[in-house]
Amino acid sequence: METAVTVYGPVRGATGDKTVTLEWAGGTVADAIAAVVETYPRAEPHLYDGEEVRTSVRVSIDGERAALEDRVPEDAALAVVPAVQGGSGE
Repeated sequence: METAVTVYGPVRGATGDKTVTLEWAGGTVADAIAAVVETYPRAEPHLYDGEEVRTSVRVSIDGERAALEDRVPEDAALAVVPAVQGGSGE
């Protein structure tokens, strides 16, 4: 399955582009995140905390917020937003 994935923040540095085409077997949002990390290993520390997807990672499917267990439809577009570290607040 081919899925367009738009990434933000430090994950963009791992992929080299804002939007990439992900070749994967299909499945859930969690499976898609795992496929992103498999394809772009430098994205792992931004998306995973140990074995689990970071709770701060936000994913949308075709512009709608999605849960990790949601299935990704054929030809869907994903957006992956990792946690953004804030500044000093000044």
